[in-house]
Amino acid sequence: MFVFKAMRFFLLPTAHSLSLAEGGGGNLPLAALRFWPGSFPTQENLAPLQRIETSLPGVYELRPKIFQDSRGFFLETYHRGKFAELGIMDAFVQDNHSSSSMGTLRGLHYQLRHPQAKLCRVIEGEAFDVALDIRVGSPTFGRWAGLLLSAREQNQIYIPTGFAHGFVALTERVQFLYKCSDFYDPADERGIFWNDPALNISWGITSPLISEKDAKYPTLSCVSPENLPRYPGK
Repeated sequence: MFVFKAMRFFLLPTAHSLSLAEGGGGNLPLAALRFWPGSFPTQENLAPLQRIETSLPGVYELRPKIFQDSRGFFLETYHRGKFAELGIMDAFVQDNHSSSSMGTLRGLHYQLRHPQAKLCRVIEGEAFDVALDIRVGSPTFGRWAGLLLSAREQNQIYIPTGFAHGFVALTERVQFLYKCSDFYDPADERGIFWNDPALNISWGITSPLISEKDAKYPTLSCVSPENLPRYPGK
């Protein structure tokens, strides 16, 4: 039985030379584009993507297989077919990236006419991420789930439509990436006050850095039902 190892190639600039660590080749001038092969994870050594339930039905933590060696790591952050097997059927159409200093809180945001499912992860630092059920008629209306996202763990959170979303940066710098199932519409942007006393969200911070717009959002009880998403069938 023959086993073939997939090859990975790095595109290197022609203006530099490559120092060969093996084979006694010394410095190799790159007169043209060169390719540098390396081993690559195969389907056999990539374990299935883990879906972990949270306290809110439909909100999931996702943990991918991380392939590590002396050079660093590789992981598959999104695969539409594999996500569909886990019940996540959304077609994501927009990717967003924010950078936040420690103590920055963003949220709680949602769109009504163009609701967005979100797939969130952190590539630098740590953030506490919150999903809030604001669907009128939902058995978990007004309840929230929180998850620590970190670059070290490479975990993700999936938040379906009908939820408000926010996060707080816990480290000096947080690079936060998320996919959305619909496009951002400034005219449709809405929110819930982050420190709504009735929600009692345990942010772990009392005086966050917050935008003027986020500071002016109403509490959930002050939002009329017609300005909130509805639970399916209600």
